[in-house]
Amino acid sequence: MSIFRRARGGPGRVSVQEAALRTGHGNPDGGGDAVLLDVREPYEWQAGHAPRAVHLSLSALAAGAGLPAHAQGRLLIVICRSGNRSRQAAELLVARGSQAVDVVGGMRDWAKAGLSVVDARGHSGTVA
Repeated sequence: MSIFRRARGGPGRVSVQEAALRTGHGNPDGGGDAVLLDVREPYEWQAGHAPRAVHLSLSALAAGAGLPAHAQGRLLIVICRSGNRSRQAAELLVARGSQAVDVVGGMRDWAKAGLSVVDARGHSGTVA
């Protein structure tokens, strides 16, 4: 049985705890079998994101931008600020043949759960 909850035919959804586990966050050694894909806009990413996350804004993805090479062919756990854009991005990625789920509650819930958020310089970041 999959840990991914599915909403009526759409991509699965995961909690921030499940996302952290699958992407190796919260584990000092990293690891994890999935890529955390942040689809917020550049200014949001620069203010604060999860360490080791990959950035590709929803606007760029919708315009046809491809995934970075190290994210291709892997499970994508898509995150945004609150869960709306990540849901759209996961649907788009699934339609393009990727395996993708979105994070319920997004970076807001990520930070509330005490998971690390860093800015563009690697210092403590904020969710914009």
